[in-house]
Amino acid sequence: MTRLLYFAWVKDKTGIAAEDVDLPENIDTVADVIAWLKTRGPQYENAFAQSEAIRAAIDQTHARIDASVASAKEIAFFPPVTGG
Repeated sequence: MTRLLYFAWVKDKTGIAAEDVDLPENIDTVADVIAWLKTRGPQYENAFAQSEAIRAAIDQTHARIDASVASAKEIAFFPPVTGG
């Protein structure tokens, strides 16, 4: 079981802040998780339509799109953060 967390507009578009899922066996990377999420319904497809703009963290550590999710307990998705 993996906990998925959604922040900012990703949360707004999915309509949920978090969920626990069993990732399919063929999921290896953050990119695979995003591709799979897009198949789960229009709210996910909309939230991840600009997947190149979404950042991820695996177990509270920033992760690249090609990072392995094999042992992930938690994956968070959020838009880029800007300061000011």
